[in-house]
Amino acid sequence: MKLVIDENIAFAREAFSHFGETVLLAGRDITREVLKDTDILIVRSVTNVDENLLDGTAVKFVGTATIGTDHIDLNYLKSRNITFADAKGCNSFAVAEYFLTALMKVCSEEKISLQDKSIGIIGVGNVGSKVAKFSELLGLKVLKNDPPLERKNPQEKFYSLDEALQCDIVTLHVPLTFDGDDKTFHLLNEDNLKKMKDGAILINTSRGAVIDNASLRKIILKKNLHLVFDVWENEPDVDLSLLERVKIGTPHIAGYSMEGKVNGTIMIFNALNSFLGTDYQFDFSLPEVDNNDLSYNQNYLDAEEFSNLLMKIYDVEKDSLQMKKMLYFSREDRIKYFDTLRKYYRLRREFNNYIVKTNSQQMKKIFEGMRFKVIEQFNDSI
Repeated sequence: MKLVIDENIAFAREAFSHFGETVLLAGRDITREVLKDTDILIVRSVTNVDENLLDGTAVKFVGTATIGTDHIDLNYLKSRNITFADAKGCNSFAVAEYFLTALMKVCSEEKISLQDKSIGIIGVGNVGSKVAKFSELLGLKVLKNDPPLERKNPQEKFYSLDEALQCDIVTLHVPLTFDGDDKTFHLLNEDNLKKMKDGAILINTSRGAVIDNASLRKIILKKNLHLVFDVWENEPDVDLSLLERVKIGTPHIAGYSMEGKVNGTIMIFNALNSFLGTDYQFDFSLPEVDNNDLSYNQNYLDAEEFSNLLMKIYDVEKDSLQMKKMLYFSREDRIKYFDTLRKYYRLRREFNNYIVKTNSQQMKKIFEGMRFKVIEQFNDSI
């Protein structure tokens, strides 16, 4: 049995070599010619899996070690009776932690207080639900928008898209879909982007084409929006005018934690075991985190101090500065550089690896809700 696997999948050879000959390739180098005698294909988001790729091949199982499936033609796979597995939820904490780190960085730099602020969360699935919890811990008024989930849970309170877009903070956590009542392609467009508040924070960690980038370019000429983009329409061919304008811009790495990557591998490994009727075991261990002791000295939520603490875990500004070097490259070099940043990205670690020392009961509750281990420095009356 032959397996072709994206080389950026964590522990790919260690995990999948149990099943047969394992070939690791860059995602954009996986072609129909390569797959002619391949039985198993395991990809990430940069490989479009459709008839053009699979026609005439022997592939009978496709897995994606990602939460999104917009790069997969599911109808074609079904027509060919090709089994499919994804890794929904594998990196949901990583994305939620990216959201929080980027938000606090913007608030700290722009002197934005979160007191009495609202957040519109568009999409409340694996990631959005965690973002909602984090936002509630921050004291934000949370407005959830998710029509498919609202239909399944009519007893739960949801808000319209227009209501969510009028919040002080707007964050996107939806899949990219192109048809149906709930299509998300250009979900944010010229008609509704203009409804956003001047000075609002807009964060996109879902898919670039969920926002009509051309319309957004017009809107930001009139409104002072604080933009945080991890995903881009037409990536890796990034819109330079938006890259120049964003407060934080990163190369589609919001979910790139070590834990998230390994979770994705495990989920597809288990799905392949199930498909083949095998019972292989995959043992791994993650390295210990050095310098994982942190301190928080305020007895209330201070954006600057909170941001400084989070930046010790993950320096999102450094990633943004690296990304913005693309502004000075040729188009061809920009595209290569985008992929290089992702390929050689130094995986960060998630919050549950870190210990926070605090003397505040209020902050202890917040940190524990975000999965930090907390040590009280001394008791107080707060």
